Amino acid sequence: MQAIRKAVFPVAGLGTRFLPATKAMPKEMLPVVDRPLIQHVVDEARAAGIEHFIFVTGRNKAVIEDHFDRQFELEHTLTERQRRNDLELLGHEPFALLLPDVLVQHNPGCLAQMIDAARGIERANIIAVERMPLERIHMYGVVGIGERKGNLFPLTQMVEKPPRETAPSDLIITGRYILQPEIFDILASEKRGAGGEIQLTDAMIELARSQPFYALEFEGRSFDCGSKVGFLAANIAYALERSDIAGEVRTELTRLLGER
Repeated sequence: MQAIRKAVFPVAGLGTRFLPATKAMPKEMLPVVDRPLIQHVVDEARAAGIEHFIFVTGRNKAVIEDHFDRQFELEHTLTERQRRNDLELLGHEPFALLLPDVLVQHNPGCLAQMIDAARGIERANIIAVERMPLERIHMYGVVGIGERKGNLFPLTQMVEKPPRETAPSDLIITGRYILQPEIFDILASEKRGAGGEIQLTDAMIELARSQPFYALEFEGRSFDCGSKVGFLAANIAYALERSDIAGEVRTELTRLLGER
């Protein structure tokens, strides 16, 4: 596969599940221990060899651009009005897409694992997946898979939030993707789906009619920081990974749990 040099981060969401904290601060700037959520995700991309970082942003998100100013090479900050023209500057090459409200705790990072798995695969799209208990499967995008080769599967089906009884597997789509540039043409003509929004899964289903897709079951633990519980769990997990504070955090957790 052609080298993955660019990564896209969609950061235009309103973060309504974290109001009132996100009334004046973007959700992506909420701290996980002592680094903003978006910083963790960008660091994962940088460690994977990404050279250009592209933020799809919206109103009241200038603080994200300010945070990264002079620290990373920001090729473009994309707004709603100029998004189409700037995205065309990606060129005809594959790119990574990382959802900033999903953290994956592992070294090497999830994206690095995906890029490594992509070597030797010609013009393929790769989606990070993980196993999910069936009682929660209806909350996620789910994939159907073919014959396994290591942690990589040819992808045969993608279904958005299927009932447990009809889910094609227990593997859900996690917020990491390597996609071919043709996805932009599909997104540009895509009709709005669930919630009145353009759904990436719908566009990927369309692209899968002409290009191969693979699912990579990555190593590591993911945290859905778009939910309060997932965000709090991420803070605890990342704090316990820090040698400078892990002991004190563990002591406080034991004390708090003992009082319940």
